[in-house]
Amino acid sequence: MKKYTDEELYKYIFEASEEFYELAYKDEYFKKFFRNIEQDIITTQQTDFMVQNFGGPKMYCGRMPKDAHPQVWVDENIWQYREDLLKIAFENVNTPEDIQEKWLKIDAAFKHVIINHGGPSECTPRDKIDEIIYEPMPEYLKAKLKKAA
Repeated sequence: MKKYTDEELYKYIFEASEEFYELAYKDEYFKKFFRNIEQDIITTQQTDFMVQNFGGPKMYCGRMPKDAHPQVWVDENIWQYREDLLKIAFENVNTPEDIQEKWLKIDAAFKHVIINHGGPSECTPRDKIDEIIYEPMPEYLKAKLKKAA
């Protein structure tokens, strides 16, 4: 991977994160997963998390993925939908290929702690007021994913 300054790395990751969440919050299905967090907050959290995982400054102070997502039900289809949306964001903001590849490898490293293999009973709230987010993918989107594969 090319050596980027911290400023360059932050810029590319922020732009991709910002575009991803713009797309996510406009998507009638996918925005349901983010109904309990403001877009600017999650954009900053994602940017800081990825910059740190790329070896940049350690600014992320949130939970690790396993502890950040136990209340959200995510299966393989939802994971793929998210990844496809992320790839569109990369393209829209011209994220360098090497950053895209490393980002997707980082995501893949955390996939096993985020994916659910059973039903919503696998989900647990992070605290007493946490809502379980269970939004199974509609059949029309599953068909769309299969066609794209």
